[in-house]
Amino acid sequence: MVVQDFKVDLNKALVFQVGHLGEAYQEWVHQPIVCKEGPRFFENEFWEFLTRTVWWAVPVIWLPVVFYSISMSVRMGHGFPEIALMVFAGIFVWTLLEYTLHRFLFHIETKSYWGNTAHYLLHGCHHKHPMDGLRLVFPPAATAVLCVPFWNLVKLISVPSVTPALFGGGLLGYVMYDCTHYYLHHGQPSSDVPRNLKKYHLNHHFRIQDKGFGITSSIWDRVFGTLPQSKAAKKDR
Repeated sequence: MVVQDFKVDLNKALVFQVGHLGEAYQEWVHQPIVCKEGPRFFENEFWEFLTRTVWWAVPVIWLPVVFYSISMSVRMGHGFPEIALMVFAGIFVWTLLEYTLHRFLFHIETKSYWGNTAHYLLHGCHHKHPMDGLRLVFPPAATAVLCVPFWNLVKLISVPSVTPALFGGGLLGYVMYDCTHYYLHHGQPSSDVPRNLKKYHLNHHFRIQDKGFGITSSIWDRVFGTLPQSKAAKKDR
């Protein structure tokens, strides 16, 4: 149900409010509030707890799974060069998945009550409150659920002895992605590569939100033509 001229009360739990915005949701969610204190999502303390994740939980929880998965392929007889290739392939697959999810799922346009609600939970909250440090990485419970179809996908395209290392590489790519994402928002890079990557990502948040979908790199934005123009290039036209 959409309420005409609905206004979100930022002092109340947001998740079940945003759906009422209807078609106005897209404009509202892309007007960021730059504040390190995140909003409350749910009145229920348990559900609210599940939405908050410290960044270091990602490597602590998932790196052991990465190493265990890779070790399974080692025990099946694969040597270091083969393992390295499998892991690199998994990371490469993740970069494409990262881009695809960000572009086609995280930025899907919604206007229904439940569509807006689901989008806000999935990614809209991050664009509305981009500096919320406890909602920058994916909650471990949600990641665990998504690992199941990812494992089945890898299993479908590879042989049994390769599947664990390829899966481990993809999961390592995810860990790199989430840690990089947190750093781009809260880190202060001193060298050119991370500094440019931070600028590139913040450009997606604050200037051109329908381009620049890569997080760990801009490679797929270049391949698929979603690389945003620089300010200098726009002035020259």
